[in-house]
Amino acid sequence: MFDWVLKKVFGTKHEREIKKIQPLVDAIGALEPKLRKLSDADLQARTAEFRRKLDQGASLDDLLVPAFATVREASRRVLGMRHYDVQLIGGTVLHQGKIAEMKTGEGKTLVATLPVYLNALEGKGVHVVTVNDYLAQRDAEWMGRVYNFLGMSVGVVVPGQGEAAKKRAYRADITYGQNNEFGFDYLRDNMKFSIYDYVQRDLHYAIVDEVDSILIDEARTPLIISGPGETASDKYSLIAELMPRFRKDEHYIVDEKAHSVSLTDEGVDLAQQLLAEKGLLESPNLYDPVNLQTLHILNQSLKAHTLYKRDQHYMVTPEGKVLIIDEFTGRVLPGRRWSDGLHQAVEAKERVPIQSENVTLATISFQNLFRLYHKLAGMTGTADTEAAEFHKIYNLDVVVIPTNKPVIRKDHDDVIYKTEREKFRAVAREIEEMREAGRPVLVGTTSVEKSEALARLLDKRGIPHEVLNAKQHEREAYIVAQAGRKGAVTIATNMAG
Repeated sequence: MFDWVLKKVFGTKHEREIKKIQPLVDAIGALEPKLRKLSDADLQARTAEFRRKLDQGASLDDLLVPAFATVREASRRVLGMRHYDVQLIGGTVLHQGKIAEMKTGEGKTLVATLPVYLNALEGKGVHVVTVNDYLAQRDAEWMGRVYNFLGMSVGVVVPGQGEAAKKRAYRADITYGQNNEFGFDYLRDNMKFSIYDYVQRDLHYAIVDEVDSILIDEARTPLIISGPGETASDKYSLIAELMPRFRKDEHYIVDEKAHSVSLTDEGVDLAQQLLAEKGLLESPNLYDPVNLQTLHILNQSLKAHTLYKRDQHYMVTPEGKVLIIDEFTGRVLPGRRWSDGLHQAVEAKERVPIQSENVTLATISFQNLFRLYHKLAGMTGTADTEAAEFHKIYNLDVVVIPTNKPVIRKDHDDVIYKTEREKFRAVAREIEEMREAGRPVLVGTTSVEKSEALARLLDKRGIPHEVLNAKQHEREAYIVAQAGRKGAVTIATNMAG
């Protein structure tokens, strides 16, 4: 009750933050008539003028108002897009090293141009982090027109670039790229013998798009660079043959939350008996140090058979390759392999050729990578729910930016069902109703397996639909292009952005 009274009198935390920023927005607006009268050459000359002021001791905060006003005018001339006042507020929040929560469709891509330009004036490099390569290239090309107009260079980092191209991209004032690429380039640099061979500069300032997806959902995901190790042992295939003999809860216990599996006493006895029959034990005791490799392969095989499911965690190609599926985006991760013998155990389970084991040469998590930046900011449509985590882990505050116009979309409450079958039936009924009303429907699922289960349900009801998941990689652009047609139904795995 007391909190409610305080909010009524003083406003919410977000409202108070926005109230502080409002005078800056008013000052930027006051400069607009003056800048409209400038020629293109005079507007472009302001970049050199700002840099000169920085050299003379001015701070970025001193330049915020004139720099933002300059970007707004440049964007109006080059893109035909003028920043709204709420976008200026969002840009200020990003410059302050905070997270701006902006509803979908409020123009986060354009908002980023303001703090990116201002911070790039220092010449230390600004990284704009996106969730996929397509967005990185699109935004670099689209927003790059504004930066180029104002005399700044723009680079984009994508997989498969040569060293020289990477260096040029990182030497640019502004660099766009996907989160994985920034991480792997950092790891590759740290494996080099000389600092002069590094492609990256110091990690100065980054703006992370879909910040909740990258810094919370995928925070602990390790980026790993591995090299060839020992040739895969034939024990993987032999132990995989024994797995059907082990029964859940009797011989092993699965901990879904910890994503682990462990043998019971009965399981250890059975394992010792079966492995001895196959001649895979060097001493009768499974836990004797001489049996360490066999024990490790047994544990990884148990994991592969109980925790890793086909078409959810991985898929098998017609050529017999096991490809990992990214649990966050539903996309295939070509060239990636699980470490520590897990990939070999999955290959043995699927009875496909077992590749050589890899040795980890370098690794870092997204959480540790992004904490290396001197200044970090982010934007997304959903961050306030994780505000406590952002503050605790990254010391980042979240500010909810109001929408430019009142929201007319209705965000309904969640509906909870007792069983998954009931839930899918209800989803199918709602899809049918929406389709009959002529509305295009997008259904988000958490895995390839779930998307295909729902697709089978729609097939039974005779509802035409498209499935967009890791198996449809080649047709992705076509499916996306048709998704907005009248009555179209598209089922997709969770692909941020």
